[in-house]
Amino acid sequence: MNERWNKRKEKRKIKQSSNSYTFGDFIFDVLFWIPELIILPFRLSLWLLRGLGRFILDLF
Repeated sequence: MNERWNKRKEKRKIKQSSNSYTFGDFIFDVLFWIPELIILPFRLSLWLLRGLGRFILDLF
């Protein structure tokens, strides 16, 4: 029984120490980036309008 327990421990260590990109990581990244991709065009347009407004006000 002790040998089996040690083998399981080794498998867990190998699995935890591997730095591979898993499917769960991909899903987390997608769920994190969806709101950013939706909001980004609105943010960019606001930055452009604000910059143009400041430029026009500086001319006068």
